[in-house]
Amino acid sequence: MARSKITTSATAASPARLWSEFVLFFGAAPLTLALLLPPDRMFPMLFAVTALGMILLHMTPSFRWADLLDGRDRIRWGAVVGIGALVLAFGVAWLALARPDDLFQIARRQPLLLAMILLLYPLVSALPQEIVYRALFFRRYAPILPRRPKAMLLANAALFSMAHLMYWSWIVLVMTFLGGLAFAWAYQVRRSFPIAVLLHAVAGNAIFLVGLGAYFYSGNVVRPF
Repeated sequence: MARSKITTSATAASPARLWSEFVLFFGAAPLTLALLLPPDRMFPMLFAVTALGMILLHMTPSFRWADLLDGRDRIRWGAVVGIGALVLAFGVAWLALARPDDLFQIARRQPLLLAMILLLYPLVSALPQEIVYRALFFRRYAPILPRRPKAMLLANAALFSMAHLMYWSWIVLVMTFLGGLAFAWAYQVRRSFPIAVLLHAVAGNAIFLVGLGAYFYSGNVVRPF
């Protein structure tokens, strides 16, 4: 994943068009989900937005879907195991204090559901999110992103966190911001989409395994207004 390919991929689109897409996709869409839509319509809207993001990525000049395999030889398994261990440790500590009944709740009460989540989450959630928030973000919108690498990573993590505003939980916003930093680092610094997907998949599975998935359940959403 050569740097020149990443930073020049969207030159065919005008800055005005890129800004319009960027604001609508990464700003208006998450706010609409959080502020206007009822919880039972959140996920159909999310799937629609994800599909649109994949179409935009496909339309991006010089992008090829095979590019997403770049960096598979640079997977850092220590980082993958480490993020899983960190999420599990944090989840045990936090839930033991704040919501002890939720600690390993699905594992204890619905092990088959947990097995299904662990199998499907990497494909139906982590992978699409990484396509939109890493590949689309950094490839298509590179011309309008901050030039400083740290600012670029922070912007990506902040917008990834805002995509989870619909859960109306500060703990979700913090977790997704930190996760967004890790996934953006994997994609933009390590130049490896496969690492980003693996980190996201392992972190997400650890969240559901330990019981933090209760914060990501649309049925628990309570808007503060």
